[in-house]
Formats: sequence, C-alpha cells, structure tokens
Amino acid sequence: MGLGQLLIGAALSAGSVMAASVSCAMPLSCHNISAVADTCRFNYPGGQLLQTQFWDTNPSTGPNNSWTIHGLWPDNCDGTYEQNCDNSRAYTNITAILQEQDPCILEYMQVYWKDYTGNDESFWEHEFGKHGTCISTLEPRCYPNYQPTQEVGDYFRRAVTLFQTLPSYDWLAAAGILPSSTTTYTLAAIQDALTSHFGHNVIINCNKNGELDELWYQYNVRGSVQSGLFVPVDPVGAPSTCPQTGIKYLPKYSTPTSTTTTKSATSTSTSTTRPTIPAGVLSGKAYIYVDTPSTTSPGFLISKGAWYRGGGTPATYTATPNADGTTFSLNSSKGKCAVLSDSSFSCDTSITAGSSFAYDGSHLTFEGSSTFYATEVPTGQAQGTVFTSPQAISLQVYWNPLS
Repeated sequence: MGLGQLLIGAALSAGSVMAASVSCAMPLSCHNISAVADTCRFNYPGGQLLQTQFWDTNPSTGPNNSWTIHGLWPDNCDGTYEQNCDNSRAYTNITAILQEQDPCILEYMQVYWKDYTGNDESFWEHEFGKHGTCISTLEPRCYPNYQPTQEVGDYFRRAVTLFQTLPSYDWLAAAGILPSSTTTYTLAAIQDALTSHFGHNVIINCNKNGELDELWYQYNVRGSVQSGLFVPVDPVGAPSTCPQTGIKYLPKYSTPTSTTTTKSATSTSTSTTRPTIPAGVLSGKAYIYVDTPSTTSPGFLISKGAWYRGGGTPATYTATPNADGTTFSLNSSKGKCAVLSDSSFSCDTSITAGSSFAYDGSHLTFEGSSTFYATEVPTGQAQGTVFTSPQAISLQVYWNPLS
C-alpha cells in the first residue's frame, strides 16, 4: 500500500463530517448550552480542534507536492488554549510507541510530519506534550483498562487521518495557485481556493517575508477525538497573518540556490547561484544534493545514503572534522556513513568505522575524486545506490548547510 493512499478510520471528504460511532445525544463541542460532565466523550475546555499544516521551504521538508503536518491542537472555544497539561505524559519515545502501536501511521509520519531541523522525534514529542495532553478525551481515565501510552496512538492516528482529508496543495493547484519563485498571490484568492473545498474559512499564515508557510483548519467535534465526528467550522482566535496582496508561495527544494528576480514593464530575468562554500573541512548539519547531467531533476541523498528523486525530504547529514585536519566523517540518522568493500556508499548502525571525505569547494570528494556513480537514474519511488567505482551514470554531490 502506498503512503499517499494510506486510509485509516473513516476519513471522508473534508467538507463533510468525519463519520464514526458516537452518541447522538452528545452535543457538538463549543455548542453546549450547559456544562457537560462527561469530558471523556465531550472535548472540554479544548473544543475547537485545529489541524495545522506547514509549507517549509528553508529548509524544505516533505514531498514537493504536499503540505506537511504541524499538529492537532485543542483550542478553547474563544481562541485561547491550554498547553502542557500533564507533564507525567510528556513522553520521550514517540517513535518507539508508534512502532509498537501503529507502524503504518509512523511510516506515514516519517514522510508527511517532518521537523525542519531533521529531529522528527523531538517535534512529535513537543506536539503531543504541548497539545495532546490537553485533549480531555485522551486522558487515561477515559480508557477502560488503560495501558500506559495508549492515548499516543490515538492522537497521532487522528491527526494523520484528518490531514489526509485536507489536500491543501491539490486544492490550491486546482485554482491555479502553484509554488513559484516569481508569481505572487492575493490572500482572497488563496482563501477562496481553500474555502471552496473545506466549506469554511481557513487561517492562512505567512512569515515575516510574506511567504506562505502555514494553514489552520478548524473543527468542532461531536464525541471524542478518538472516534467522534469532526465538523468543519469558521475560525476563532487569531486572524491570518498574510498580507492582502503580494503573497509568495515558494517552491520546495529550491533552497540550494538563491534566486533573484527583477521585474520591469517589459521583461523578467532570473539568475540562480549556488551558495558558496570554501574548500576545506566541513562541519555541522546539511542536506546533500545530487549534480548530474543525466536528468534535470537530480534529487538528493536520503538517510541510508541512497540517491532519491521521488520528492519527500532529504536526510540531514552531520559532518564531523577528523583529527587529520583535512577530512571529515559523515553521519545520518541511520548511523555512520562509509564506502563499503563493493564501493557502495552506505549509512547504517552496523558501520563501526566511517570513511573520510573532503570538500573541493564545489562537491564532496572521496580519495581525491568528486565523481560518484550509479547504475541508473532512479525513477518514481526507487532508490539508487551510489558508488565510487565507475558505473553507467556519473554524478557529483554537494553540501547545502541547514541554517
């Protein structure tokens, strides 16, 4: 089953209610006219549930044709919110918990719920600790025969299935709103594109440079977060932070280059330059991108050291200077990186001694050569092994530091 086709629970269209088994007698959150005692089946005080999404471009995260998950937040019905409600449940092993409870959800999150610094585990811990612990229906007392961490799977499962009903990239693209280094958009156009599908206004946020980077979809819920009906509603609380006009919707994975666009009444010219990094010993964290004349969309290296061109997120690599003062070692989340006996490049926990690499001012080098190889250009979801010995395809790789 493909990650993009993963369907869990009853995920219907965003403009309709998410169906599940729930008592019809339970009022919709934020719509009760008197206090509801059973907060295991009624979300209180956080009755306004927000599914929040990121569009990260500096550095980029997730597929280049999809927004990514930020979180699932229980706001109060007036736009205020509680946070960090139970420090005893501020778990520090979300990956391990999900690996046991729902590995399919974990696999999906590893593509679509990304941290821009490369530390997904820390990001997931933050989201559950700050927001998940404040959802009343996820409290341990709400579970018959509660098992520790049981609510973790329910929180992330609901956040993911809700996100899957909200294909923001596709909705915007259908209205002609596509990532661009030169075109800008109005807030009204973006709002109209999203509202036409969601059925209600969406909070649209931009960074200080007027670059679109976040969306907040808001719901009230009849029943619990685990199995209740999510009903789209208009936002409460903070308004959108984007300007009315001139909103930039930048492409992902264009950050290895800096683009300067000059517009005049008669022409538009664009010049592209790669960040300059002097030759020498590299240190710190970066993405590793591929250079090759064999394709116009060369891709990058993922955490096991493979070459990948199917979208998604580049791995974060860490360079550590060696004692010789002229070379450095590489690590990814999979472990140390080395050139193996068959000349393939790999990163894995089984590697006990990493190889030494250098940087010539343009590309990474191994034993004095900046040329690496592959048997073919990977396509779709395929991953290509990178070699140091000659193969059919030649390539080079370059370092893009994470700021």
